[in-house]
Amino acid sequence: MTEIEEFCALAQQAVNDPDFFTEPGGPHVGLEEKDGWIRFPSGIPTETEENNTAWARITRSGSRDHVLVAFHHWGAEQRYTKFAKHLVKRGITVVEVALPYHFERSPTWHPHADMFVSPNLGRTIRSIRQGVWDGRRIIRWLEDEGYEKISVLGISLGGWVAGFLTAYEPVVRKAAFFVTAGSAADVVWTGRTSQTIREGIEAGGIGLNELRRAWEPINVETCAAKLARPDLDIHFVLGTRDKVVLQELTERYIGKIKGAGANPSVMRLNCGHASLSRVPYSILSGVGFLRFLQRER
Repeated sequence: MTEIEEFCALAQQAVNDPDFFTEPGGPHVGLEEKDGWIRFPSGIPTETEENNTAWARITRSGSRDHVLVAFHHWGAEQRYTKFAKHLVKRGITVVEVALPYHFERSPTWHPHADMFVSPNLGRTIRSIRQGVWDGRRIIRWLEDEGYEKISVLGISLGGWVAGFLTAYEPVVRKAAFFVTAGSAADVVWTGRTSQTIREGIEAGGIGLNELRRAWEPINVETCAAKLARPDLDIHFVLGTRDKVVLQELTERYIGKIKGAGANPSVMRLNCGHASLSRVPYSILSGVGFLRFLQRER
């Protein structure tokens, strides 16, 4: 058995493990909130000290009716401050979670997010898993804080973490996914900004089919049935000219969820990946998202 075959065999074990995305131990041991920040020791230790503490910024609305937990895009250099303030004015508390190797979790000797997704197949899986574990701990803490409605937002790379978290946390009632897809392997293989990662993977003699098997544990499409639960409301925003996360991959992801019995709302905009953040697409997607959060099922 070759090295990649051994890796794929271990990956399949992870897929079959119902507790792979469940952190053992207490619900939120060591979690602290101070001056608008949440921090706690991550449940998955890594070789990078900065990454071993989970961080999130919380902007409270003064009400415990509704809270949104947001997961940013890959390589984000600033949080969505204006967006958060806009929601807070409408009575929605916002928690902006730092993904592994981003923001406060970025190592001083290598301040780049490419440690999250890279040709290092194992570290990439570990990063997604770590993000899910940390996010779930925040969700459980918010539930204990008394928030009545918990919603989740995942943008681009953050959509993978948000997808798994939503699948495994039934307390989440609404989930929105912007310019994201289910298969990490396909996104990396076809995305314009991830070609250097693909080249590094190919240099190891690994093709797309092998990568799909190796990264099956972080393919959110495998959770389609969990995401199709009847009490979950889902909203997608995609760009028809997106070259980072191809539309066809997002459509396939949506199709899997629909095939499992759900009926997510879908907004298709004539934009690319980065241009979603520009006018008029930012306004269109923002207004649609706010309506999604406020609508009753």
